[in-house]
Amino acid sequence: MAKHPAGWGVALLHNKRWLLPLLVALSVSTALAFILRAAFDSSCDRHHFEVPKTRFHPATGTGAGAAAPSPLGFMKSKHVLLVSHELSLSGGPLLLMELAFLLRGVGAEVCWITNQKPSERDEVVHSLEHKMLGRGVQVLSAKGQEAVDRALKADLVVLNTAVAGKWLGAVLKENVPRVLPKVLWWIHEMRGHYFKMEYLKHLPMVSGAMIDSHVTAEYWKNRTQERLKIKMPQTYVVHLGNSKELMDVAEDNVAKRVLREHVRESLGVTNEDIVFALINSVSRGKGQDLFLRAFYESLQLIQEQKLQVPSLHAVIVGSDITAQTKFESELRDFVAQKKIQNRVHFVNKTLTVAPYLAAIDVLVQNSQARGECFGRITIEAMAFQLPVLGTSAGGTTEIVVNGSTGLLHPIGKEGVTPLAKNIVKLATHVERRLTMGKRGYERVKSMFLERHMAHRIDAVLKEVLRKAKNQHS
Repeated sequence: MAKHPAGWGVALLHNKRWLLPLLVALSVSTALAFILRAAFDSSCDRHHFEVPKTRFHPATGTGAGAAAPSPLGFMKSKHVLLVSHELSLSGGPLLLMELAFLLRGVGAEVCWITNQKPSERDEVVHSLEHKMLGRGVQVLSAKGQEAVDRALKADLVVLNTAVAGKWLGAVLKENVPRVLPKVLWWIHEMRGHYFKMEYLKHLPMVSGAMIDSHVTAEYWKNRTQERLKIKMPQTYVVHLGNSKELMDVAEDNVAKRVLREHVRESLGVTNEDIVFALINSVSRGKGQDLFLRAFYESLQLIQEQKLQVPSLHAVIVGSDITAQTKFESELRDFVAQKKIQNRVHFVNKTLTVAPYLAAIDVLVQNSQARGECFGRITIEAMAFQLPVLGTSAGGTTEIVVNGSTGLLHPIGKEGVTPLAKNIVKLATHVERRLTMGKRGYERVKSMFLERHMAHRIDAVLKEVLRKAKNQHS
């Protein structure tokens, strides 16, 4: 099995200096991964407020969109406090950091609080805080009078994830009622164990909740009523978007070709081989086990039907070489048992996803149970003109158009055979694969760019600030 060579990205930068501006600026998460050079994982009556579609304009020009004044310009000089439950290379904190940088870019005064920090020095936390300080974001202690003062002074307070709700009562205490009217709660979770009153008792009183997909918003509405007997506040659905930097790489054919060659060489895969990849943290909920079973079944189907196709490979990006879990051991045991070591490649977890998106042919988004809240890797893959094989659950259903930009399959064991058949379909029909990829790219350009997300957030922040001002009056 080909191994992922340590530091190959750095060597590539030395050999191809012209790629440096591209790779360093892939996105906030990608840039952070290069800096750290570490392999950490990286997520009305209906009670939903939909931002009017007329606010969005189709992309123009040949890049990811011509430079234009940020819709968040009205936030200039506003005081914003961002509260995250943790600071790590996972989806929630990185999304909040992106918001911090967008706000700093228009001249807002931004402060950051991390509610839960490791007791000992943590290199990831230190590096991310240094990154924020370098961009003008003030980093405060989660406790103490300064945190209280900043919350009282702020025009807007953004709580990130359900768990961050514990900070309100623990730190603000008697000042909670004064802060709640200006709180926007940004929720990314889909798992049931987050529905606890210790986290969410203040949720009905905040100005609004911002959630990444309609299906997740509906789940939260029903779950809070059924389990906690509380009502969601005004809920805003905000789909995420790809940064201009990532789009620049996705649209640069020369850069993509070089990245493809280097990654495939490191994996021991030829240019003609067809590569299916699942890029996510390795856990049962992300469905790597079911993907590998489907992949093995697809190889059997190809052999039984005597189909003439190039060699198929599966790549699992999100492994942890330093601390192999029981689940990952099961994955590797399955690969060894089925004798497909030469076709399955495990890559250590990383947020430097662009090189892998440039190197593969199809993305597999196989999250189980309720699926992904949104699944940003899906729109990143579509930007690289990759078709997506996804579970018919969660935010994936709002991104992938079944039969047009990809193919959907059921969750659970029932989805293994349909996924296997979909793998064979895309392996045997090159034109269909390419057409789906192009349609996915067009969908990203029309709906899932950073400026689309900024317009959506713009409408939400204006509404939250208006309500806070009226409450104060």
